[in-house]
Amino acid sequence: MMCHVSLIRPTCKDVIVGLGEYLDAELTPAKFAEIEAHLRACEPCRAYLATYRKTKELVARASLAKAPRWGE
Repeated sequence: MMCHVSLIRPTCKDVIVGLGEYLDAELTPAKFAEIEAHLRACEPCRAYLATYRKTKELVARASLAKAPRWGE
């Protein structure tokens, strides 16, 4: 998978674009460290990450739920 995160001081946009790869551990150690450093310094991106994680969790749970059958 191609990484969209910049190698030089990622911006908030870079971090947001790369969150899926970050959470799925698909980044190189250097890129992972860059995002970690950005997240430590950027509260809005930490808040976005928390929302992103929760959304992924809810989608995963919803996909496991069984829909009721019609007529039951």
